[in-house]
Amino acid sequence: ITENFGVSFEEAWIHLDIPHEGSAQGFDNLGTSFKYQFVRNAGAERAMSISLDVDWGGTGSKAVDAEPFTTLVPTFFVGQGFGFMPESMRLLKPFAVTAQLGYAIPTKSSVNQADEETGLLFAAPVPRAFNWGGTLQYSMPYLKSSVQDFGLPAFINRMIPIVEWNLSTEVSNFSGEERTTGTINPGAIYVADKFQLAVEAIIPVNRASGDNAGVMGQLHLY
Repeated sequence: ITENFGVSFEEAWIHLDIPHEGSAQGFDNLGTSFKYQFVRNAGAERAMSISLDVDWGGTGSKAVDAEPFTTLVPTFFVGQGFGFMPESMRLLKPFAVTAQLGYAIPTKSSVNQADEETGLLFAAPVPRAFNWGGTLQYSMPYLKSSVQDFGLPAFINRMIPIVEWNLSTEVSNFSGEERTTGTINPGAIYVADKFQLAVEAIIPVNRASGDNAGVMGQLHLY
């Protein structure tokens, strides 16, 4: 909308295969984000932004457990490159880190749920949570263009190895489950002239986050 302010919309179609219960599918809640970038310093390789993310309750399907309430998430983002490192440590220059810190505020403190054994309704608490995550990445294109060309194969020179983590920690109105859940996702990004392909493993940080590792991929056309 402006040089430093943008609005985005997000929608997801979900298909679940539930052991011993069959499958379910439908749209998740509509999400919107209002984001403002207040630091953009190319020389220092630094950027900072703030956003308000809104998950609109009741816009998704109950079959995939889309929440019936709206959640507001004010979030802070920061990205920092390492191009400032001295020439004696030039091989560290292609490193970059990003971080995001958000506070999830649901518009309801509890929702009615049915007890699996008795069928009776009870008020289940809806916790407030601190969402935190980030990435550590090493840009081979940056190494070639801005540090030193080692004559590596073109395929390698387009790779960005990356480790991403996405975690959430309950801070109030606790659900009684594990307070911190999330995943650590190591992988790589291949950057071409008109597309970007990413593949990452999904590794749960504890049993409450999942029992098995998984994989995810992304194809970005531009």
